[in-house]
Formats: sequence, C-alpha cells, structure tokens
Amino acid sequence: MLARATIRAAAPRNVGVVARRGFQTTRAQLSSPYHYPEGPLTNIPFNPRKKGFALKYWTFCAVGFSLPFGIAEGTLTGNDRDDTPQQHPPPQRPADDHSGQQAPAAAFNKMDVPPVKLSELLRHPDDLDKISALKAEFSRKKEAIDSQLRTGLREQLETTQAGMNGLSDGQKTVQQIKDEMMKIDKICSESQNMITDFATINLVSQAHRNFGAVEAMRKNLETFNDRLGDISRMIEMDNEDLESMPNLLGIHYELTQLRNIRDDAMEQIQRGDDPGLQATLEDYFHELDRVIAQFDERIELIARSLVALVQADNTSLVVRFALIIEAEEKSDQRVLALQEALKDHKEIATRFQSITDGAKTVRGYKDKFLAGIKEIAKPKFEKARGEFMEDPGQLEKSLKWYFNDLNTVKLGMVQLMPKKWKIFKTWTEIYHNMMHDYLVDIIDDPQTSSSHTLEIVSWPEKYYVKLNRLGFKQEELVPHVIDNRETELVRDFRSLIIKFLDEWIDRIYAQEQKDFEGRTVEGGNLDTDEYGYFRNKNLIDLWRMLREQLDAAANSKRADVVEGVVDAMFQRLRQRQQAWQKMLEDEAARYEDDKMVDLEGFQALEDWLVATANDQIACIDDNEDEGRLAYLSDFKKKFSALVTPQYMDRAESEVAALRDGYVDLSTWCMTKFAQLVFTVDFRTVMPDFFTPKWYTTTAMARMVATFEEYVSDYRMVLHHSLVDIFIEIFADELLVRYLSSVRNKGAKFRRMDQFRDKIFDDLRTAFEFFNSLPNPEVGNAIKDTWRVTEPFLELLTVDKDSVANTFEAFKNAYWDLQISWVEAVLRSRDDFDRSMLNSIKARAAQIEIVRGPETIMGKVK
Repeated sequence: MLARATIRAAAPRNVGVVARRGFQTTRAQLSSPYHYPEGPLTNIPFNPRKKGFALKYWTFCAVGFSLPFGIAEGTLTGNDRDDTPQQHPPPQRPADDHSGQQAPAAAFNKMDVPPVKLSELLRHPDDLDKISALKAEFSRKKEAIDSQLRTGLREQLETTQAGMNGLSDGQKTVQQIKDEMMKIDKICSESQNMITDFATINLVSQAHRNFGAVEAMRKNLETFNDRLGDISRMIEMDNEDLESMPNLLGIHYELTQLRNIRDDAMEQIQRGDDPGLQATLEDYFHELDRVIAQFDERIELIARSLVALVQADNTSLVVRFALIIEAEEKSDQRVLALQEALKDHKEIATRFQSITDGAKTVRGYKDKFLAGIKEIAKPKFEKARGEFMEDPGQLEKSLKWYFNDLNTVKLGMVQLMPKKWKIFKTWTEIYHNMMHDYLVDIIDDPQTSSSHTLEIVSWPEKYYVKLNRLGFKQEELVPHVIDNRETELVRDFRSLIIKFLDEWIDRIYAQEQKDFEGRTVEGGNLDTDEYGYFRNKNLIDLWRMLREQLDAAANSKRADVVEGVVDAMFQRLRQRQQAWQKMLEDEAARYEDDKMVDLEGFQALEDWLVATANDQIACIDDNEDEGRLAYLSDFKKKFSALVTPQYMDRAESEVAALRDGYVDLSTWCMTKFAQLVFTVDFRTVMPDFFTPKWYTTTAMARMVATFEEYVSDYRMVLHHSLVDIFIEIFADELLVRYLSSVRNKGAKFRRMDQFRDKIFDDLRTAFEFFNSLPNPEVGNAIKDTWRVTEPFLELLTVDKDSVANTFEAFKNAYWDLQISWVEAVLRSRDDFDRSMLNSIKARAAQIEIVRGPETIMGKVK
C-alpha cells in the first residue's frame, strides 16, 4: 500500500496535492528560501526505487543481525574449551614454530580473563626489561583474537549467503508460477476470441442440457412409484431371510437412485421459490421416507450384529454391508466438499452447481456404523457392571467379552472391510473410550465401595497387558483407561483406612481417659492378665483393631497401600506413647505440688503407673519358651509379608524405635512411681536429713521399711522383669535425694557432732536391705552405686588443705559431678571458708574431663 501511494504521489498530476498533504505539523511556506523539500523519500539518505535496493537492504539486515550472534557463539565455544581442559587439551605449539606464538584458539579461550593493568606489571624499574616480552605476548593474543573473529565472521557470512540464496530461489519459483498463470489466462482469453460464435454456441449447449435434464426428470418421476414398489418387495423378501439378506445391495442401489431423484427435484423447486410446488413434491415423495426408514433399520441391525456375524462366519453379509457404508462415505465426502466450495468460493461453485448430480445432503451412514459399534458394547457393559457390583472379584471375568470381541475383529473382520478404515484400530479406540467411561463412572459413583475401587485400581495393568497382546501399546490409546487416577484412588483408599484407624484410636483413648478419671471406683477398673499382672482393659482391643485395619489394607493387594497404612500406625503408636506419658505426668503433677493435701486417688494412680508399665512390656516381651510373640513382634510378622523388601529395611528402624519407646515409657512409669513415693510418703522426712533433728531420728530405717512394703505389695502385680528395675530406680532416687539433702535448710556438719557415725548408720540400714534382695546381682549393682557416699563423706571430713585433692579424685571418678553441689557440701561444713571454695574452682579449671556414660552424680544437683 505504501508503494502504491508512492507511485501515485510521483505522478505529475498529483504533485501539488502531495506537496500540500505532506506529513508535517506546520503549513508549507513555498515562498521561503529556507523551506526544505517535504514528502515521501525526502528525509532518507538512499533511494529505495533503484534497481537492486531490495537485495542490498536484506543483505545488510541479515549480516547486521547475524554478526553479533556469530561473535558470541565463537566466544562461548572458546570459553567451553578453556573450562574443560581434561576433555579438550590445549593445542601444543608446533615443533617447527620458532616464533614462540601460541595457537589462536588457546589465546582466545582466555579472552574473558580480567585485563591486567600495565601499572601492575611494571611496578619496579627492573620490570622495564619485560616490555619486549609483554609486547610479544599481547601481539600473540591479538592475532589469536583476530583469527577467531575472522573465522566466526566467515561462518556467519556463509550462513547468511545460504539464506539469501534460498530467498532468491523462492522468488524465482514464485515468479515462474506467476508467469505460467498469466500464460494460462492469456490462452483462455485467446481461445474464446478465436471462436466467433462462442456465446451462441454456449447458449445452445445450455439449452440442450436443460432439455435433457427435463426429459430425464420427467421419466424418473413417471417410474418413481414403480421402482419404489420394487424396493418394498425386495425388503419383504429379505425379511424372510434376515441372516443373509440377499437383496441388500440391490435395495441400496435402487434406493440411492430414488433419493438422488428426490434431492434433484427438491433442489430445483427450491431454486424456483414456489412453496406450493414444494409441498406437492414432498407429498409425492412421502412414501420414500418409509422405505428409507426400513432400510436404515436393516443397516443398524447389521451394524449391531457385526461381531456375531463374523463369529457365525456370515462374511458375505459383512462384505455387502461394508460396500454400502463405503459408497455412502464417498457420497458424504463429495457433499461436504461441495458445501465447503460453496462456502469459500461461492461464485465459482455456483457456476457448476447445475451440472452436479447425486446426493445433495450428508446421509451419515458411516456415523451410524460407528454408533452400531457402541451399541454392540453398551448392553454388555451394563451386564458387566451388574456382575461387578455384586462381586468385586468378578471384574476381569465380567469383561472377558471385551477382548473376545476385539480378537474377533482382528482375526475375522479386518480382511472384510476397506483398509483405509483401519477397522481394528477404530474398533479398539471406540471400545477403549467406552471402557474409560465405564470405569470412571463407577469410580465417581458415590455408591461404589472401596473394594470395587481397589479392583479398578489394579485393573489397568492387566488391561494394557491384554491389549498389548492384541498389538496396541499403552501410549497409543488415549485417554488413559482411568485417567491415571491410580495414585489418587490408592491415596483415597489409604486415607479411608487411616481415617477409620484414627477414629478407633481416638475412641479407645477416650475410653482410657474416662477409665483413668474414674480409677477410684470400688474394685478399681484395671484388668489382670493370666499371670496376675495389672493391665489396661483396652490394650487388647487396640492391637486387634490394628490387625483388622492391616487386613483391610492387605485386601487391596497393593504394597503401597499397606506401606502407607503401616507408616500411619507407627506414627499413631508413637503418639499414643506420648499421650499416655502426658496424661500420667499431668495427674502426678497434682500430687507433687507442695500444696496438695487431698490424697484421694493417689493409690489408684500408683496402680495405673504399674499397669501402664506392664502394658509396655507386654507389647515387646516375646515369650520364647511358650512360642508366643508379643504384640509388636506379631504386628511386624503380619505386615512383613505384605510390603516390599525396600520398605522393610526402613520398617526395621521404626519397629526398633517403637520398642525403645515402650521400654522408655515403662521405665518412666517406675521412675515416676518412685518420685511420688518420695514426694508424698517421705514429704515430711526428707527435709530433716543432715539437720539437728536427723541425729535423733531413724528416718532411713523408716523409709527403707516403707519401700519394702511397696515392693511386697506390688511384686505379684508388677511384671517380673520390672521388679528389679523398680528396686534399682528407688535405690538411685533414694541416693540422689540423700546426697541432695545437704541443701536442706539448717543442714550443718559440726565436728563436735557424730555425723560420721550417723551417716554410717544410714548406709548400714540401706545396705542391709540391698543384701536381703532375692537377686544378688541387683543388690551388688546398687551397692556399687552407693559407693559414691565414700568421697561424699571424705569431702565432709578432710582438712582444708586436702579438699582440692579430694575434689579432683571425686571428679575423675564421676565426670558429671556438679560443682554447685560440691559447693553446697563445703558450705555445710562448720569450718567452711572462702579459700576452700576458691581452691575447688581453681582445681576444676586444671582438670581435663573425659566424658563417659552418665553416673549417679549427674542426677545430684
């Protein structure tokens, strides 16, 4: 458009107009000597009208556009070679090169190295001797860079030249086509001019064709009813032999002719725009619609029976059916092509519309054939759904017909149908889409149970294996048979099991809390097992529920489902341990408060601590003599056969962590029991130790007697493996509190008092109890722990000068000895002064501590 505007502006008759319509904002002052030329082409330094301007212009653009990319590509290539010397070793200097120059590429690889300033190279007068060498080095680098740039420029110019050659060849081809079209147009024009009476001849020819068309139409209308009657008789004959239908092709041929006659007649009437005649013709052809409906019923019947016909070896009827559908398909394609031509090239297509014969509308028999394929499978899918919903395990069996049909099509129908239809592929795609809709509809049905969903989840793998045997790969069939929802469905099913798991655990824990709060009822609310040990009522229900949920996960026959459920069970069991400890700890805190007076429920709390400890041991105590596994071991054995070996490696650590958690919780219960004994039973006794009142009482004997009563009362209801642990915990707690009593208010060790004898008396009382224990090993271990009282007594009795040495020996034996406790011991001496404490601190700074296992002194604060 700009070029045409330029040409028009250059015409002499338009010069004045263009000059006055120039693209400027000020009025043109033609009389001014300073007014420069205005208008197109006056403000650019070149003339685009010259011959060869286009080639020069596009060459300039291509080179200018490509050159920067070429330089960048060369730079990046050089950098890559420089960054990976192990793969591309630097080029070696030729043996005969005595100039000392390096290869250009090696120098160019270092282009991106930060430049070195001359001021840094020439810092000292002696550096002036390096000028020649530096000049030679820089010259070599410059030559290498110039060589690389020339190479890159040459490559880009070659690429640009190739592109320009392609453009030039394309222009030549377009010009040749244009010339040929002009020749054709010229020949057409000349041929009409060569015949002087062409218009008259053309008019006569059209009139002749119109007379022939009218005569043919008259004859067709006269014989229409007779021919229609013949078709009806042939249909009646086929009704008597529906298995072979011998007149099927003849019926189709004659019916197609009559339909074409009707279409031609109706088209001509519509062109004449006479509603009365159109209604008359519609009444005349009314009987044809009834016959067409009968024929369509035959076609639909055959389409729905194709698989049965092939299986019955009735190939003749299948072939004739295929011929009819193929003919109708060609007719529909012709009609659609004409309609597209009328839409896009209406003027040209209208010129030939009058000489077209045949069908005028799309009859859609190919679509009816494809719809018949769906009708074959539809009742079978409905029957399969009924069987599947009654028994989820019948999914594969209920769909056996699916693959039988496809195999029938592959073996018996492919050679009976046109190759272009690719009937096996088409049939499989239709069936596949119906299978997809069938399965997805079941999945989305709210009435579908989890067992049905799991069967569907495991079906795609089998489904695609069977189709692969028929020759179809999974990626060839779109969409995925269940839209790749396996992961989602598995996650939903797993979440459902975990939901039930959480509901059961919450219900059990709520009942346990209720039982714990009502522990003071008459007779108690704890159970005893076959050994007489205290047990919680709900532990058996918990593990039974876990096994049931594990069985539900196993029914999925998927390891990922079982693994997800087992992971959830591990997590819930850990949370249960923490919840139980918190519940017991919160209740025990009420009695550990100094303000607590009401001891109602205290005895029941101790019973629950014992029962809880027994429950933890029951979860992990395997009875090898009786061949009975504990709850956790039995749980592990059950899920081991359902998970993968890779998961089992991780599950081992989870089971070990749970086992340690049960041991820790049982130990915590015994520790809390012992602490409560000291907090409640010995609340009034412990503050008297090492005070003046201590010398006149037998507090240690009373405490040991009380503890003996506890052990005697609970020995028969406490798990046998916990009795010795309970005694050790109590002994350790007694020792810790005994040593910590140096902080009691009024605690003082005076030389005039016989505190040494009193301490010996307390220790003798304790050791007598330890010696009376049924298990000598436990007693000896406890006595070894109580040997810590020896350095304690030594700290109380040594002279001031030896305190530091005694402390050092004490610290070396017990690395976690607290210096704050040592200070409290020293302050309890009647001869304490500041120098003793200073010497202790100075010696502590000099001692090199070697850490080891925790000792009893780590608990003494």
